[in-house]
Amino acid sequence: MKALPTDISIREVTTAFEYHAYRTPLKFGGVPVSHCTLLNVRVRVRTRTGREAEGSGSMPLGSVWSFPSKTIPEADRLEAMKALSEKIAGLMRDYDLCAHPVELSHELEPEAMKLAAKVSRTNKLAEPVPTLCTLVVFSPFDAALHDAYGKVHGRHVYDCYGAEWMNHDIARYLDASFGGDYLDRYTLRRPKARMPLYHLIGALDPLTDADVKERLNDGLPNTLGEWIVKDQLTHLKIKLNGDNADWDVNRILAIERVVAETQARRGVERWVYSLDFNEQCKNVDYLLEVLRRVKEGGPAAFSRVAYVEQPTARDLKAHPENKMHAAAALKPVVIDESLTDYETFRLAREQGYSGVALKACKGQSQALLMAAAAQKCDMFLCVQDLTCPGQSFLHSAGLAAHIGPVTAIEGNARQYCPGANVEWAKKFPGVFTVREGTIETGCLEQVGLGH
Repeated sequence: MKALPTDISIREVTTAFEYHAYRTPLKFGGVPVSHCTLLNVRVRVRTRTGREAEGSGSMPLGSVWSFPSKTIPEADRLEAMKALSEKIAGLMRDYDLCAHPVELSHELEPEAMKLAAKVSRTNKLAEPVPTLCTLVVFSPFDAALHDAYGKVHGRHVYDCYGAEWMNHDIARYLDASFGGDYLDRYTLRRPKARMPLYHLIGALDPLTDADVKERLNDGLPNTLGEWIVKDQLTHLKIKLNGDNADWDVNRILAIERVVAETQARRGVERWVYSLDFNEQCKNVDYLLEVLRRVKEGGPAAFSRVAYVEQPTARDLKAHPENKMHAAAALKPVVIDESLTDYETFRLAREQGYSGVALKACKGQSQALLMAAAAQKCDMFLCVQDLTCPGQSFLHSAGLAAHIGPVTAIEGNARQYCPGANVEWAKKFPGVFTVREGTIETGCLEQVGLGH
């Protein structure tokens, strides 16, 4: 491996946890979530020439999403993630490799997987800590490395993904077809100025006043119509159950009626939806049935669907029958929970997925590599979040703003966990204030990860 004077080694690692209650519950895969635990990480690095700087990363430990289980209590899964975070911190403190952050993460991630297996044994878990869960825990460490790298060089880190900075081309991490390619080919040097925000409509969220059981008098909207008016929304993500076609179809059509009525009053003619089944569809036929019935019952609603998030089980190898070709012929179908490495990327393509959902909670390094792979294969791209508040949302928004084909940002902490945004919103008011359905992203170009 070539050695560059810009390479960094890890000098110090610290972790802390932050707890926030949700304003209202959010349903993930049939399970209501009422709180979040943030893992905050700080990493101090040193270059080969002796300069030092500190970077930081933050991410919710989304145990319900990344470690679903019917046998292990949620509290035990969260405790396993916290234990894993401490082990990863210890691993990094003892690590002596000096390299670019992408190279460091490439070497550290397999070791984090071994530590996850150790936690599974030590905590006597009935099921092993999943790969996706390990990526979520590792992601703020990876973010802190990228942030520190930019800061130690006094650069926006998106300026630091070319051949003069990276130890290898990305063929090392993907395949030979990427020979001579570096991440700067697939990312923007400057963030887009503004981007539309996807507002989440959870399965438990009230659409109209008639749905409100107990009004929350905290200054924020209670119904979908109120949210649309307040933030002038044009992008809406619909959470569906995936196990009751009648409910799912009726929910989409009911949302369309509320949105159409509200937008008509505002004089707005164009808006879009994304559909999220949280892997609950038993097969592709279920998805095709829902799409067919929506098209028949509400052709306008169907025409507004921009893409469908992973509809069926995340274990692609265990369910080779779930081919997405027919569905992808109707709407882009993006791989989400299944996407944990380049192998699953290729398998998803074979099974008919036509798009990729990038997530900061899987790591900055992996997100950039998957963005490169998706662009090389001319696939649909979007960036989704994990109800990321505060710094984690800034990271996610920055990722979306630096990937050219991504057209919008998902961010729902402002709905469910607004308290965690308060202090960060003072520093970046444009990012945390929705105006005309968009947020400001051009400000995310400070040294480091941009914030």
